Amino acid sequence: MSTTAHEQRFEDVHGISDAVSVMTTSLSKKSDGAQTREEEVVNISGEVENRLEQEQIDEGVILEDEFKLHVNPSLIIIICTNILMQISFFVVVSSSSAYAAHLGGSATFSGLVIGIPAAVSGASLLPFMKYDKGQYAFPLHFACASLALGSLLYGLAYKTKFLYLILLGRMVQGLGYTYFMHCKRYCSDSRIVGVRRRTLLAGWLVVGQGLGLSAGPFIGGLLSKIGFSNDVFNGYSAPGWVMFVVFLIHWAIVTLYFKDPPREETARQDFELSPRPSSSRIGNALRQLNKRQWGVIATMCWFALANFFMLGAWEANIPVFTSSHPSMPSAGLTSRSPFNATSFLYELSPRDLHRFSSLPFHWSPFAAGNFLALGGITIFPFLLLNMLFSRRTQDRHILALGSGLGFSGLLIALALFASQPAHGTLTYGSFFICWFLVALGFNLATTCTLSLLSKQLPPSWNGLTSLAIQYCNNLGRVCGAVWGGSGVKVGMINYVGLEIAIVGIGAVMFTTLWKELKTKTG
Repeated sequence: MSTTAHEQRFEDVHGISDAVSVMTTSLSKKSDGAQTREEEVVNISGEVENRLEQEQIDEGVILEDEFKLHVNPSLIIIICTNILMQISFFVVVSSSSAYAAHLGGSATFSGLVIGIPAAVSGASLLPFMKYDKGQYAFPLHFACASLALGSLLYGLAYKTKFLYLILLGRMVQGLGYTYFMHCKRYCSDSRIVGVRRRTLLAGWLVVGQGLGLSAGPFIGGLLSKIGFSNDVFNGYSAPGWVMFVVFLIHWAIVTLYFKDPPREETARQDFELSPRPSSSRIGNALRQLNKRQWGVIATMCWFALANFFMLGAWEANIPVFTSSHPSMPSAGLTSRSPFNATSFLYELSPRDLHRFSSLPFHWSPFAAGNFLALGGITIFPFLLLNMLFSRRTQDRHILALGSGLGFSGLLIALALFASQPAHGTLTYGSFFICWFLVALGFNLATTCTLSLLSKQLPPSWNGLTSLAIQYCNNLGRVCGAVWGGSGVKVGMINYVGLEIAIVGIGAVMFTTLWKELKTKTG
């Protein structure tokens, strides 16, 4: 409701109050027999004035809550934690396939290494909510400990020559990645941020994704190139050791400066504070949703899954697709034998030879990491612009722009892969355009999934909506990483075709519910 409408309503109530006052004055001049009538009118006048005062107070609270944003060390720590987790998630992308191949693993296994933390995170979310009680300090300490320990195990895999220690380390990290959900929930918590500032904070989280997407693969690729030649700290294990030290330092900072938000306003937020809401309470709440709200929830969950499926698939696929030593059992490569592109192609069957004829790059992990990082760096200015314009842009417009850009990148990639064997159209520049559009589009689209839901549903739903969005994000990361690692084996046209179908389903849902997706800006 506009400010003018509120002022008009207050003037009307004032007019009623004045009229009642005049009536009271005239009645006071009557006989004593009308005393009871006079007292009733006085009581009505008092009630009207009290109601007017309360409405003025409530209006002030509403206006204050909509634009509320507490900028303090705790908020900065939350944003920095998101950035560090994103870097930790992506730092292994550029070298995990080579690391797995060195220890005897396949390209699909390297995709599993990239995606398994999201699966563990998703499986841990519900049990973990039993202990967080709607707060953030305890899960943050747990996340720092898990991420540090998981990074340590990842680094030790080379020394122990145990392939599955890579997987175990990433699974332990997955326990820490449960804090992705807490970061999203913190940035839409009504105790901390008003409804017109949630897209802004969601934009900061997406900026963290951009930093992780650019810094993570670059650091991993750089470490793989300059790592020391010993069994402890080398190009493969260095990402684990570096992130182990980083998270120990971050944990110390969290211990000194992080504070939970006050609890006084959370008594009415049943879903957020209840460790496990009863099935009857959830059932009653779900029955209150209408078809429009169900449609919006389904659409946002689908895009939360689709966005991270695309990003995870491309991040896992690019190092494998562009690799100079794809690790396939039929290639007859040992973990320590040098790769020769010509001999590798001669060892393939005619069917595999046709499949790998569209592998024109032959990049090292360092080059693949630089390519991924270049995409993150080039989209970063656009993510900052998104933060500036998000205050005046509706979430549905951001979603339309992001999904449209990503979809165009997929269509261009499909055309390039289809024409590559005959015309050699796949070059560094053309492939980078596809990666740029995919990275920019689907990162932008992640801005509004939770913020849009938090604006349309009551504050008490923030815990459940955060959980639902995070589960979809995790499912997208896991399936996308495995799909990306298998992209060369299934064929790159089939690989991109599935992604186009997923975005197409979302587009149908999105256009059908366009009017229902309208929310407040900011």
